[in-house]
Amino acid sequence: MGLFSAILGNAGAVSPDQLQKDYAKIMIDSEVIEIGFKLLRDTFIFTNRRLILIDKQGITGSKTEYKSINYKSISRFSVETAGTFELDAELKIWISGEANPSITKQFNKSVDVYEVQKVLAFHVLK
Repeated sequence: MGLFSAILGNAGAVSPDQLQKDYAKIMIDSEVIEIGFKLLRDTFIFTNRRLILIDKQGITGSKTEYKSINYKSISRFSVETAGTFELDAELKIWISGEANPSITKQFNKSVDVYEVQKVLAFHVLK
């Protein structure tokens, strides 16, 4: 992931092994990371059990919020691919009972948004 892309807020893929090493302390024993993405300071991880959003806050990034979203609470989602002249693709996730998307994330062109859609569909449509 390039610095310019990160500054724009676009996420790039991170290896599941690296994420497992970095975030093992927040995972339960039977939980496996399937795919994950990193923004400049924030990370979001799709596991076999939940979606985890990691938000580094403040100037130093020492304060961190870990938001866990059960796949069952996701009512719908959309994936918009990048166009010819666009730099990014977009993911929107609605949590049950909310009219507007609760989560919106942008991916750079290096991310296979079809893979993101496939992971979400697998878990949400169970």
